[in-house]
Amino acid sequence: MSKPSHTIAIVGGGIVGLATALALSERSPRCMLIVLEKEEDIARHQTGHNSGVIHAGIYYKPGSYKARLCVEGVQLMKGFCAAHGIRYEHCGKLVVATDESELSRLQTLYERGTANGVPGLTMLAPQQVRDLEPHARAVRALHSPFTAIVDYTEVTRAMARLLAQRGVQILTGRRVHAITRAGGQLVLATGQGEVTARHLINCAGLHADSVARLMGVRPEVQIVPFRGEYYTLRPGQQLVRGLIYPVPDPEFPFLGVHFTKRIQGDVEAGPNAVLAFAREGYRMRQINLAELGRVLGYRGFWAMAAKYWRTGSYEVYRSLSKAAFVRDLQKLVPALQANDMAPGGSGVRAQAVSPDGSLVDDFKISETPNAIHVLNAPSPAATASLAIGRHIAALAGSSFELEHG
Repeated sequence: MSKPSHTIAIVGGGIVGLATALALSERSPRCMLIVLEKEEDIARHQTGHNSGVIHAGIYYKPGSYKARLCVEGVQLMKGFCAAHGIRYEHCGKLVVATDESELSRLQTLYERGTANGVPGLTMLAPQQVRDLEPHARAVRALHSPFTAIVDYTEVTRAMARLLAQRGVQILTGRRVHAITRAGGQLVLATGQGEVTARHLINCAGLHADSVARLMGVRPEVQIVPFRGEYYTLRPGQQLVRGLIYPVPDPEFPFLGVHFTKRIQGDVEAGPNAVLAFAREGYRMRQINLAELGRVLGYRGFWAMAAKYWRTGSYEVYRSLSKAAFVRDLQKLVPALQANDMAPGGSGVRAQAVSPDGSLVDDFKISETPNAIHVLNAPSPAATASLAIGRHIAALAGSSFELEHG
């Protein structure tokens, strides 16, 4: 068989896939790279449905992938935006304790953020909270002044332009449906023909475990999709200036419903977290029987359900009841009324679940022969994407024995 046409094929045209391609093109510019995206455009799923927050790194356990790569990624992301004329805004974030029982958890967040090197963190008294967010209710709050907002689809498009200038191919409409080995190469079969490469980097997001299985890999986790649904505050409201978050539940790796100012100027309220019946199930009525069957046939799902059934049941109830959604948001902003909110968009989070039912709370990147698989990259993956890309490029340089520079 002829020499491989590409050094590395990257599967997935979201922000992590393109950031990885950027890092590889900088580290090993002689590599022949190709990015394969199954949709007709890039950033169509988790990246394109992202709420657009550049997270500062408050929540994550010191020393974890999330902590290290988020804090590094913040600076890289803001630098990239500045270099490419992409607007971002330091609107700041408040994490508010609405009763005394949450104060110890709020203090833990402060200590975590400080240990992670997040700049400018301060604890605020109620009057200081009202100075920043006049309608917010808090007995105490953590203020992160350098938390920012951006449009990650715009960021990803800038990455794609830069990659094109460097000669990296990005092929859309190329769903990979089979991967075989032949003559020392990987042969990736798509509906538009075959692509050959010596190595593969799997950044397929919602389908990352499925792509791993195409290579004969049995990943130690399985993706379970969770839909997050949003409302949008009606134009002209004066209730929210920036980002207002609750103190998160330490047992559940979701942040709870909150208010998020977007770079476009509107304010989102949400998201909840309900089981999606398809990996791209942005609406409750969207059902993929094969994907749902894979979830229901996974013992880790049932172990997770046994552990979180009360939380999960309430999430479903809140999904069906606007009144319940409003009540939870009123804990943060009591003046909010149901008629202040209109139905908004939704996103689907690719959540890796272990066989014992635990929700994987850190980024998970695994290596197999000739491949690297990003098996869990939930929030703050967009914030951390450029740092994740550098981390993967370093792994690839070692594992794939790539030339440096």
